[in-house]
Amino acid sequence: MVMILAALLLAAGADPERVEWKVEGTAREALVVAGSREGAPVVFAFHGHGGTMQHAARTFAIEKHWPEAVVVYPQGLPTPGRLSDPEGKRPGWQHGVGEQGDRDLKFFDAMLATLREKHAIDEKRVYATGHSNGGQFSYLLGGARRGVLAAIAPSAAAGARLLKEPVPILHAMGRKDPLVTPAMQERSIAAVKALNACEETGKDWDKGCLFYASPKDAPLVTFIHDGDHKYPAEAPALSVKFFKEHARK
Repeated sequence: MVMILAALLLAAGADPERVEWKVEGTAREALVVAGSREGAPVVFAFHGHGGTMQHAARTFAIEKHWPEAVVVYPQGLPTPGRLSDPEGKRPGWQHGVGEQGDRDLKFFDAMLATLREKHAIDEKRVYATGHSNGGQFSYLLGGARRGVLAAIAPSAAAGARLLKEPVPILHAMGRKDPLVTPAMQERSIAAVKALNACEETGKDWDKGCLFYASPKDAPLVTFIHDGDHKYPAEAPALSVKFFKEHARK
């Protein structure tokens, strides 16, 4: 059972508003920015392991690049990390379908249901992006909620194994990432290319980006930058550009 605890009183162009849910008895929350028009696209932006919705709202700032969109910055719950924090003292997201009772997939469904109720959203333009563990969760959503999402944009993540069918993807990777190493991410990128039947050679799409066309309407864009595990400043604008090119059919 899902119950909204806080009224969703959002004005177009306003600062993010904190909204609360109860999902199967567990309190969940997110920061939500209202879109500036009817039929707005929706972008879910997930923080990395140990992050917060407030920090995600500051660093992603998707609404600055896409004022028309409804943007949601969810807050994760304490989660054991696979690369750090094995005791699960810091917030994050489930790593696979069926883990932790699918608490985060159910949270996603609850948030989307609220947006459908409170906003005239564009059902064909719902997207997910995230960094690190949040990027992996974007991959998970791309597999488990492909019928809802039009495209995803993970950063510093590996998760192609979670996909079930082709989906348009923009993947951002730092060449000096010490945590989710380039080798790990390159394997994931290669798996996406195979699943999406992408062309072998990429074409210039934006600065530092290569576009790999797909006959399955599921292209891949790679943004390979010189940074480490930090979320790149260029990623929000690139993600929005990519999202605008893709709508669910």
